[in-house]
Amino acid sequence: MSEFDTPPSRQVSGALIGVIAATMLLAVGGLVWSYVLSGRLTHQQAALTEASEQNTKLAAELRETNARLKVTTEELGQSLGLTQKQLESRAQEILSREQADSKRLETAQKAAEQHITAVSSAVSDVKTDVGGVKTDVAKTQNDLASAVTQMQSMKGDLGMQSGLIARNHDELEVLKHKGDKNYYEFTISKGEKKPVSTVSLELKKSDPKKSRFTLNVYADDKKYEKKDKNVNEPLQFYTGKDPMLYEIVVNSINAKNQISGYIVTPKGAPVPPAIQ
Repeated sequence: MSEFDTPPSRQVSGALIGVIAATMLLAVGGLVWSYVLSGRLTHQQAALTEASEQNTKLAAELRETNARLKVTTEELGQSLGLTQKQLESRAQEILSREQADSKRLETAQKAAEQHITAVSSAVSDVKTDVGGVKTDVAKTQNDLASAVTQMQSMKGDLGMQSGLIARNHDELEVLKHKGDKNYYEFTISKGEKKPVSTVSLELKKSDPKKSRFTLNVYADDKKYEKKDKNVNEPLQFYTGKDPMLYEIVVNSINAKNQISGYIVTPKGAPVPPAIQ
């Protein structure tokens, strides 16, 4: 054996020491690693716990929010339900009112149409009546003109030219329609003194067979005797503060000693108190 050769027992001891050293290194490394892992695990567990607490808190808040939301939703639903009922009721009320208004409008339109029809018919009738009235007026004017033509104008007992003389009531009505003088009719019995117009008349005598009569006229506190006068003869006299010409015409004498006729006065002459 040379001096450089190592004995086998020393070689084994060196190897064993190396193994032990490596094992120790590994053990130390494992401990370090375990410590590191333990620290990380503890940190992760703390984070997990915190996250769990957060989740629990969030879950509680979520439940509270859900509860509030449920209440709010129910209240809103009830509110909306009430509003809907009100809207439906209001809509039904408006619909009923519109239907009633429509019905009233339809009734009013029918009534208006009937009224228009009636008015149109009335207007047509009025037009017809107006046409008839025009015809009647024209005929009346013709009759009046014809009646006036048949009347006579003659001088009175004072010598004054008289106007047209009416010989009966119908002719007197024609003269009244002319409107240029005043006419007062009368009927007087024998011995009667009767006011006519603004004077008084008294029949003294009458003779139906000869159509003659005697009449006293009282005017302005004076008496005018019209003696033995004829029927339809104008009897004239003046009266008034500003003397105006009056005329008396007797149209008939009957068997009962009554005379009938009329007095004619100018348009501006005084009228009896009862007529004023």
